[in-house]
Amino acid sequence: MEFNNPSEIVKDLHFGGSAQQKIMSGVEKLSKAVSSTLGASGKCVIYEDGTGRPIVTKDGVTVANSVILMDPSENIGATLIKEAAQQTVKEAGDGTTTSTVLAHSILKNYINSNEKDIRKIKEDILLAVDKTIKYLDKVAIPLKDGMLEHVANISTNNDKILGKLIANAYKEVGKDGVVLMEESDDDQTYIEIVDGVKFDSGLKSQHLVTDKEKNKAVLENPLILLVDTEIETIRKIQSVLEYAIKNKRSILIIGPVGAQPLSALIMNKAKGNIKVNIIDPPGFSNLRKEMLDDLAAVTGAKVINEELGDDLDLIDESVLGEAIKVVTDERDTIITTKEINDSTKERIKTIEKRAKEEKNPYLQKKLSDRKAMLSGGVGIIYVGANSKVELKEKKDRVEDAIYAVKAALKEGIVSGAGVAFYNAADNIKANSIGEKILLQSIKSPFYTILQNGGIDAPKKIDKGKGIDVTSGKYVNMIKSGIIDPVLVTKTALKNAASVATTIMSADCVIANVREQ
Repeated sequence: MEFNNPSEIVKDLHFGGSAQQKIMSGVEKLSKAVSSTLGASGKCVIYEDGTGRPIVTKDGVTVANSVILMDPSENIGATLIKEAAQQTVKEAGDGTTTSTVLAHSILKNYINSNEKDIRKIKEDILLAVDKTIKYLDKVAIPLKDGMLEHVANISTNNDKILGKLIANAYKEVGKDGVVLMEESDDDQTYIEIVDGVKFDSGLKSQHLVTDKEKNKAVLENPLILLVDTEIETIRKIQSVLEYAIKNKRSILIIGPVGAQPLSALIMNKAKGNIKVNIIDPPGFSNLRKEMLDDLAAVTGAKVINEELGDDLDLIDESVLGEAIKVVTDERDTIITTKEINDSTKERIKTIEKRAKEEKNPYLQKKLSDRKAMLSGGVGIIYVGANSKVELKEKKDRVEDAIYAVKAALKEGIVSGAGVAFYNAADNIKANSIGEKILLQSIKSPFYTILQNGGIDAPKKIDKGKGIDVTSGKYVNMIKSGIIDPVLVTKTALKNAASVATTIMSADCVIANVREQ
């Protein structure tokens, strides 16, 4: 056996209290930077990017991602908390700062408790999380049109112009529509409403991603191939691929693609020979066939199915459809088109008729979902600014607001500025030390927001009431438009508790030694 191989990385080890101290130091440093941005009076953070260029932001996950600590063991603590923030933004699109504040508070209160039975503490913390989530679901109310702007305002850091723009975009596309963000060609920020569809079918491979920062595959002006028969070899679709390359068009393939053609397409994309994305058809069995026909109506493509007499070997460009743009993330794909064509309108009418006649509740729901997919529009918010620094910061805020409104429409809203958590802590009885730790910790966003606003915390608050940090007044939060999407609130708590309870179990840290 060979030791001290020069290629091996030297490690720095810490055990017991030393390990816990190092991790907590990293958590403290990250939390201090991120928590300063929380709330209406939260501050901006200036950080250097990889080129040394200063970037100004108030976006929690951006601040967190910019933090890399010199001490390797401290950096492990910071990185673990980052993961809670990243998971929150992945699941809910917002709430990253809240997630960071909660995780830090849970860990701090656990350490101060001096409790040794970690297993019992973890169980009880997670039990209190479940109780808190049930409370939040109970007090949540549906989002009404008048509240759209309030949600958007809060997520854009009380930028009423941006908030109104985002709210208008959602009003235009309706509850079944989609709102996206693009960079403007100038310094103007505006919305454009186009037609399009969104459906459940995400990235098939990370190698197909074109926007690595957002982890999305984006195709501009693509051709679209719809297939309901497995593509076993690249030769089967060679003619349409050659057509796309010859005409300098990207291509989206929706269909079951075998391992060999998938590898070949990924390799050719990597070499720059073709711009391509591949996704599985949405749905299963008969629903898959129906949804492929829906997409054919939207895009003008022909669905290729060898069971119905089509031959993949004989297809040419005449079977291809097209779109203005296609965006695929981990879960969904959005196809943007010029307008709702006659085929789509007829398809919607047929689905409506079938839905009225259908007696099976499950099939009725699927028909309703398909109608919503075909009827919903796409709102594009074009974000402009006078500099790259301003543009980056503005885009962060717009993106947060888009996700926040989406989350609020999905599950409703609760009192904002940490008040819903504070009320939960006051209304849930703690039956153990672990539950007490969690309930004490969920008050931390409320206190952090007041601290950032330079306001002393009251000794007690009534249900649904709190401090408007912009005016210093004691108000009814929902009536004052200070609201949070309940989905974001719950997701932030779940991820914070998950990472905090994981860190509690650590008794050893092994970190890579940095070169001096």
